[in-house]
Amino acid sequence: MTRPAWSGQPVGNQTIQGKLIMKNPVSRLALAAALALGVAVQPAQAQTTAQADAFVAAAEKESYDYTVEASRVFWINATFITEDSDALAAQIGAKGTEMAVRFALEAAKYEKLPGLSFDTKRKLDMLRSGIVLPAPTTPGAAAELNEIATRLQSSYGKGKGTLDGKPINGSDIEAEMGALNHTPDEYKEMWVSWHDQVGKPMKADYARLVEIANQGAKELGFADTGAMWRSGYDMPPDQFAALTEKLWQEVKPLYDALHCYTRTKLNAKYGDAVQAKTGPIRADLLGNMWAQEWGNIYDLVKPAGAGDLGYDIGDLLKAKGFVQTTDATPDAERGKWEKEMFKFGEGFFSSLGFAPLPETFWTRTQFIKPRDREVVCHASAWDVDNKDDLRIKMCTKVNSDDFVTIHHELGHNYYQRAYNKQPALYLNGANDGFHEAIGDAIALSITPQYLVEIGLLDPAKVPSADKDIGLLLRQAMDKVAFLPFGLLIDRWRWGVFDGSIKPADYNKAWTDMRLKYQGIVPPVERPADAFDAGAKYHIPGNTPYTRYFLARILQFQFYEAACKIAGWKGPLHRCSFYGNKEVGQKFNAMLEMGASKPWPDALEAYTGSREMSGKALIGYFKPLKAWLDKQNKGKVCGW
Repeated sequence: MTRPAWSGQPVGNQTIQGKLIMKNPVSRLALAAALALGVAVQPAQAQTTAQADAFVAAAEKESYDYTVEASRVFWINATFITEDSDALAAQIGAKGTEMAVRFALEAAKYEKLPGLSFDTKRKLDMLRSGIVLPAPTTPGAAAELNEIATRLQSSYGKGKGTLDGKPINGSDIEAEMGALNHTPDEYKEMWVSWHDQVGKPMKADYARLVEIANQGAKELGFADTGAMWRSGYDMPPDQFAALTEKLWQEVKPLYDALHCYTRTKLNAKYGDAVQAKTGPIRADLLGNMWAQEWGNIYDLVKPAGAGDLGYDIGDLLKAKGFVQTTDATPDAERGKWEKEMFKFGEGFFSSLGFAPLPETFWTRTQFIKPRDREVVCHASAWDVDNKDDLRIKMCTKVNSDDFVTIHHELGHNYYQRAYNKQPALYLNGANDGFHEAIGDAIALSITPQYLVEIGLLDPAKVPSADKDIGLLLRQAMDKVAFLPFGLLIDRWRWGVFDGSIKPADYNKAWTDMRLKYQGIVPPVERPADAFDAGAKYHIPGNTPYTRYFLARILQFQFYEAACKIAGWKGPLHRCSFYGNKEVGQKFNAMLEMGASKPWPDALEAYTGSREMSGKALIGYFKPLKAWLDKQNKGKVCGW
């Protein structure tokens, strides 16, 4: 399923560029089913620039009208789940899918037409490359692709591993992998059973899916599906691949230091027989099924005394009288204090000079889980009418995590409103890493100084500098540890799509890449016919993943730019730009561009630089890097 709006988690999205990417939660391979309509690509020689302009104008009007209607249906489905609302969502999703396919095939006719204006060319490229899995027009191909992808997603959703020999489902096994009360053999059992039972059966289907999708990508004018995915970044696909490698090389020394330190701690915990002092880390010991974020094992690696923040935002809120809604809360009081948490978030943006949220935000947002119906609790930000009908869907709790999430989700809402005057196809982030990076940059700004300024934290209780290493290490265990994983998912798929990784070598290439980038190895030798990549949702779900790598880089670049504009002089991780109107003006200059210009233009409008760079991330974690280097002195780092 695709995300219905902007949310804070890595979940899939698809369809055409612009609003439909945010709003259309249809089954991914309904796209392929729609292609069974048999629309053929026509030769381009009869086309004119006037026809191209007219097509784009018509497509924008149709897509704009569609997204308003679809957003209302999807909102109702997400906040009032019934068989009827499911059926209506499927129906409107299928309509959007058909439209996206029709637009892509029509746009392909004009691909090589000379004399197109900048905007028409840009919008045609968006329409042409907006389908994640294109099927060719060969009779029967779309139906087969649909069947395969449906099977893959269903197989993943029903997947189970084992713990103590007993079946355990995906969400539960993920939670158990993050618990610290298991033995190495139990982690190994969960890891191996999940990869064998979920990933391995998918291999033949996945190879066939790749074959069909590549045929579809070629019909749309791309070398292969991976090249089509890489084409959405305002540069040739190969140049974009080189950019991601450059970014990785900038941040790799920090990751290597974190890897070395973490390996030492795991060796101290488990001994040489389980985790050696040198070489790669055993993948199942890092607190996550995919070793993509390591925060769950922070308690194993934290420095003594340095990791205690000295306060908890949830406790600070409760000390101010905030009371979490329960089933026993009287109707008149339900959601009262959770809504007040959103007032803090609004106040952050207001302090930068942004207009207040519309009154309808406060009457239409889902602040808490209703008592009388099923809803999707996963937090997401919506702009229902493409103008000012901003909403958030969330089941808020009075705690620290949700206080941060509120600021993150509101970042999406203010971004959506900033670009609401753009044409339909430009109602989106500058590239697919921008939206999440905006939300994450805002979340980074919830520093002790900010909490003091909004009256939640007593100035006398601001953590001293000796707490910084623990705080930075906790963040790095998620944000830094994720970087190579965020890169390699699509690196592997690009090789699969371009044929350099053959089906017979799928698992060897996957394991080799995990070793090369993450420095990890499976807990047991893997057979050649395994398909470990399939054990990660985004592979059978066909969700492009590089956006999450970019977002992890960009969020620090955005945050550093704000701190520089604000004249912050202290350590970057302590910066607060609350109340700085100049930051707000520069920030808005980038946000209001939406997707109307190449992303370097948007980046320059805010940061002064046209280059994505990992240097801000390195600067943020500079004190931690120096500390890690001291801890690692005398150790044999690397793998």
